[in-house]
Amino acid sequence: MKKSIAFVVFDGFQLVDMAAVSVFELANDCPGGPFYDVMLLSEHGGPVRSSSGVKVDSIAFDAHAYNVHAYDTVMVTGSMSPVVSSPRFLDFLRQSSAASRRTASICTGAFLLAEAELLNGRRVTTHWAQARELQHLYPKTRVEEDRIFINDGDIWTSAGMTACIDLSLALVEQDLGTANARLIARMMVVYHRRSGGQSQFSALLEMEAKSDRIQSALSYAKRNLAKELSVDELADAAHLSRRQFSRAFRNETGKSPAKAVEALRVEAARAMLEDSSHSIDVVARETGFSDPERMRRAFLRTVGQPPQAVKRASRAAKA
Repeated sequence: MKKSIAFVVFDGFQLVDMAAVSVFELANDCPGGPFYDVMLLSEHGGPVRSSSGVKVDSIAFDAHAYNVHAYDTVMVTGSMSPVVSSPRFLDFLRQSSAASRRTASICTGAFLLAEAELLNGRRVTTHWAQARELQHLYPKTRVEEDRIFINDGDIWTSAGMTACIDLSLALVEQDLGTANARLIARMMVVYHRRSGGQSQFSALLEMEAKSDRIQSALSYAKRNLAKELSVDELADAAHLSRRQFSRAFRNETGKSPAKAVEALRVEAARAMLEDSSHSIDVVARETGFSDPERMRRAFLRTVGQPPQAVKRASRAAKA
């Protein structure tokens, strides 16, 4: 029997959230499918305008006479900024969440679930730019702002923009297994899926190198983390003298080359710890740390906890 996936939209929703629909569309082409019926719901039905101006057609809640038992999974889309909903909308969310197997939010859709009091006591996430506001407005939630998605019982929440794909792949993986989720990810030309605990931030983006030469040095470093990566080597990659490189690098990134390389290594090591069964020793070696102790100190400086804690937390989240 096919599972129904109900996407809840409203005026001003973000069109990029519809990328999540493609995950379930492709899942239907997996062996043994189709597995899902996908529908778009809104309070009044008919065309619903996205924040970009593009409209999608939807079914009104009343069209199903609040038959919330019809939905296996209810997914609330997000918007460019949090919106306050109507009592009728919130009533639907409460009823559907009580009757459905799973309730999920994409990006700032978490504000709507929180307004409906569905996130009280829950571990949740949202777009990093809105996470602190969510915690402030709804103090009964437990917001973890640096997460791609979080599953807390029957409630799933995700970060913004393309994180909806990671969330949907995780839902499909729960239903159909890892092999099918990987097949869908390959069809969508995305990474299998980022783990829920992975950071919303990228070390390269955080450093915001302005010139092509410094960006080239950073890209070279990321591709060669297992090497020693001396300042001279990075300067050569940037086609600058050591003195010119060191000065330009700090001016553009706010970091020394050594600190920047450490940030890249910690990011890569964290991804390996969360997405593989490699030992601490192997991760340290593959990401260019000379030994596990050096990696431990770097994690404490950057992440605030040792690699072992990151690995344990990732295992617990997948259990």
